[in-house]
Amino acid sequence: MSKYDFLIVGAGLYGAAFARLATDGGYKCLVIDRRAHVAGNVYTENVGGINVHKYGAHIFHTSDREVWDFANKFAEFNRYTNTVVANFKGEIYSMPFNMYTFNKMWGVITPEEARKKLDEQIASVKIAEPKNLEEQALSLIGPDIYNKLIKGYTEKQWGRKATELPAFIIKRLPVRLTYNNNYFNDSFQGIPVGGYTKWIENMLEGIEVRTNTDFLENREELTKLADKIIYSGMIDEFYGYSLGTLEYRSLRFETEYMPDTDDYQGNAVVNYTDAETPFTRIIEHKHFEFGTGKGTAVTREYPAEWKKGDEPYYPLNNDRNNDLYRKYEELASKDEQVRFGGRLGKYKYYDMDDTIADAAADYKKITE
Repeated sequence: MSKYDFLIVGAGLYGAAFARLATDGGYKCLVIDRRAHVAGNVYTENVGGINVHKYGAHIFHTSDREVWDFANKFAEFNRYTNTVVANFKGEIYSMPFNMYTFNKMWGVITPEEARKKLDEQIASVKIAEPKNLEEQALSLIGPDIYNKLIKGYTEKQWGRKATELPAFIIKRLPVRLTYNNNYFNDSFQGIPVGGYTKWIENMLEGIEVRTNTDFLENREELTKLADKIIYSGMIDEFYGYSLGTLEYRSLRFETEYMPDTDDYQGNAVVNYTDAETPFTRIIEHKHFEFGTGKGTAVTREYPAEWKKGDEPYYPLNNDRNNDLYRKYEELASKDEQVRFGGRLGKYKYYDMDDTIADAAADYKKITE
């Protein structure tokens, strides 16, 4: 007989949420992770009293009350609201596109003036059927905002010309004819007090966890331990890339602690939208938790081409990769023991609330 009902590979948010639901449902779980810590990419590390987001900024936001209630079982969330600043060669704009943005760009003051200017901008490009990302963006927002706030950032992020990227990446652009600069439209938003690592540790309380444990290096031994394997790593890596390699974008982070600087940029997130600046954004971590103490910590985020061995962050969901993923999905459907979940297991970009909802849906499907 197996020792565990579920072996959960990956102690990030998906794995932790699934393990919590399964444990509360009476199942015995073992959670493993190849890293030396839990929390996956939402891992935060305390540096000089500041919770540093080690793998990029994470802001929890959702309109799903059930997901919000689940998240709040394991931490108190503060009232942080994401208000992004865009820096284009020293010009400062508000994100997402709102009346502050339009006032700075065109000098307009009223929503009627902004709408008229937007309509003029869109009409000027004369694009009825966008064939790529650049044409899609121009048809939605016009050339002024596209050239200053979208083009350079997007090409850095994806490592490709905007004319070479598929139009569906920008299906829509948020445009607000109000002075509301909250980046998200969701009902609930915040950061767990004490950091994300503590939040995940609380989620995993009472559950056996083994870090520094690589499933693929110990597959034979670990597979015998459980009736079912919940795998939140890369699906193509699990199958030895036998059908081909899925593509991702990766990230490189440069974090600097500044004990003699109390406030570096005055905002948690500043995007650098020109093509010449090599990084896409600077994160100042103390602002996520309204820090007022001495010192600060900032992280510069550099997009990078992904190769085997790098951390995968963003699936490249073009036709080639989506077709390949479907082949892996078909292969996985024949495996009675293993179920794949999360961003890497399902080759799909998930926000944190999507990840919790996905884990809950998978748990229900597997156990019903």
